[in-house]
Amino acid sequence: MTDSTPLALADRHKPLGDHALDQLFRGARTFYSWEDRDVSDTTLHALYELLQFGPTSANQSPARFLFLKGEAQAKLRPHLIEANIEKTLTAPVTVVLAWDWNFHDKIPELFPHNPDARDWFASDEARFENGFRNSSLQGAYLIMAARALGLDCGPMSGFDKAGVDETFFKSDPDMGAWRSNFLINLGYGTEENLFPRLPKLGFDTAAKILS
Repeated sequence: MTDSTPLALADRHKPLGDHALDQLFRGARTFYSWEDRDVSDTTLHALYELLQFGPTSANQSPARFLFLKGEAQAKLRPHLIEANIEKTLTAPVTVVLAWDWNFHDKIPELFPHNPDARDWFASDEARFENGFRNSSLQGAYLIMAARALGLDCGPMSGFDKAGVDETFFKSDPDMGAWRSNFLINLGYGTEENLFPRLPKLGFDTAAKILS
């Protein structure tokens, strides 16, 4: 894992400017069509170097990331619902956002001040609840890191998880315990097939402040 020096307090507490906020949130969209433009392996490495710093419970980091291009990406076709085929197979990269059923084996390495925390996740129920929830968090970190690097994203469900696991994970010696969560198409999006921005819930509907 890459180490990073924490920002000075004054820098960390300074809000980002409107350009950054627009790129990360207000102007960002879910994209369905893509420029014919490669996403380099160097960019994918940089993407992971950013997203890895997002917090997870006990630093368990259960998410695993399978970046698919070209012929490997085409193997997704039989597992996609019809509406997701074109937008996926025309994307420069599709990420299978997965999680490792045996993520708890890494706890002594990732949580060294309490290596016995591995035992917190010994049961199937604890592993599923924590692995699925925290890998979902890490998928969101990937989306935000991608936007920060100038990429566009198309996260989606609408696929056969068991089929994807069978095709890519079950028989692989390194990925045999990985389980798919959702897919994220990555690239440089175009406005083709872009929906108008959908309504969002206002603060009074979706949030409360108690004191």
